Amino acid sequence: MSKSSDSRGAFRPGTRPAMLPARQPAQSREPRETGRQGHEEISRRPHLTIGNVALVLFAVATAAVGQVMLKHGMQVASSRAARSHGSLAVSAATSPWVLLGLVVFAISAVAWLAALSRVPLSVAYPVNALGYLGILTASILVLHERANILTWVGSLLVASGLIIVVLARP
Repeated sequence: MSKSSDSRGAFRPGTRPAMLPARQPAQSREPRETGRQGHEEISRRPHLTIGNVALVLFAVATAAVGQVMLKHGMQVASSRAARSHGSLAVSAATSPWVLLGLVVFAISAVAWLAALSRVPLSVAYPVNALGYLGILTASILVLHERANILTWVGSLLVASGLIIVVLARP
């Protein structure tokens, strides 16, 4: 039984595979109004409602709280591991602050996914700058860390710039 020249392989040296004709999109039989098309595209864009803004802010706030809880938990775990000459990994894995911080951080991740399904990323992501300010404030008030004036000025500049980007979007 002889094989045809096409059955030896689609990609033989010196040959090109046959190109399939491109599918043309189906044309609508209904007449289209040119003035309505732009309006339809605008109406499909996600709207920035109070609920959507609240969801993004909730996601950012819970992420900041989770980070502060994780940091506090790791401080406690480090000191406990140093006192007992034990493993830091075991100490962290059994720390209630670390475990609770992971739960809060997981909640923030779910909220962030919900926010991304409703709000454009170009709007939602710059709001994370508020998380920097929240974490900086909490690290001073809750964790008793120190921050100098340049840290505050830099954080405020970053947050302000990103908020301006969100407000100035087309």
